[in-house]
Amino acid sequence: MNVRRLIPPTALAGAVALGLVSLSACAGSPDAAGGDSGSGGGKLDVVASFYPMQFLAERIGGGHVAVETLTKPGVEPHDLELKPRQVGALGDADVILYLKGIQPAVDEAIAQARVENTVDAATLTKLEEHGTGVDDAHAGESPEEHAAHAGEGHAEEGHEEAGHAEEGHEGHDHGSEAGADPHIWLDPVKYAEVAKGVGAAFEKADPAHAADYKKNTADLVKKLEGLDTEFETGLKNTTTRTFITTHSAFGYLAERYGLDQEGISGLDPESEPSPARMKELQRVAAREKVTTVFFETLASDKTAKTLAGDTGLKTDVLDPLEGITDRSRGDDYVEVMRSNLAALKKALGAK
Repeated sequence: MNVRRLIPPTALAGAVALGLVSLSACAGSPDAAGGDSGSGGGKLDVVASFYPMQFLAERIGGGHVAVETLTKPGVEPHDLELKPRQVGALGDADVILYLKGIQPAVDEAIAQARVENTVDAATLTKLEEHGTGVDDAHAGESPEEHAAHAGEGHAEEGHEEAGHAEEGHEGHDHGSEAGADPHIWLDPVKYAEVAKGVGAAFEKADPAHAADYKKNTADLVKKLEGLDTEFETGLKNTTTRTFITTHSAFGYLAERYGLDQEGISGLDPESEPSPARMKELQRVAAREKVTTVFFETLASDKTAKTLAGDTGLKTDVLDPLEGITDRSRGDDYVEVMRSNLAALKKALGAK
């Protein structure tokens, strides 16, 4: 597989650590457990950074929470800029639920807000590094030649990536650790791990309704386990294991189900691929019998259509589920993930 799997030591140290979820049981005050002063009318006021966090908050919180989402439908989460009133309102939240590394503006605002009940989903599971696919430096190599080079220079590579982040380059710093892939919600198993952590956080923030949060969490985890089974079964036997996508958001999904993600633009959905990368993808498509180039609804499909036109391939949507709009193939996370599964099965020639 071309997806690289490197787990930063600092990510391992913080994986599945609810101790890193900054919570204190403050149910004794009206503000903490959805008291009268909150905007939720007696409910726990939860601020979610973007859709995957919103979905968890609503499903786990049920009728006991009032959820506000910082990223409105149709807005590209990576490029979100917060208005002053949104930043100010963060301080009034009972719980803030976010994923550090996805939205720099949100990370900064949350650090300033200093809300006691703040949950970073990135601390609730292991983060990994996922490359975009075949390195441009080895374009044109056979699979055997590429495999021989795959282990070379990774430490140096990681150092360079960290250096870029420190220098403040124009690209986004995607991940809580340098080079870490934050798109954990696209793996149902990892998303279930995060759901368990969020459920525990809600129980601590609002112990009066802990039993309901526990039940809702268990129901959601069961549904995600069923979704995992659907993906595992549906993608078990396919003609090819390789898919090409504009946004390299599917590294965890590819890792989970034995697929090979080839990204056009890397983790940043708006970055432009190099000519060498586009040529290499043409070779990959021919070698791996790729049929489809995937694009997403919230970002430009220009590069996907260019590559598809040059190679005679089809195009289709593979949704990274960063937001739900009227163009989404489903009304919620589970429905859109099932649409993604159907698209992958078709593109990969599932048997």
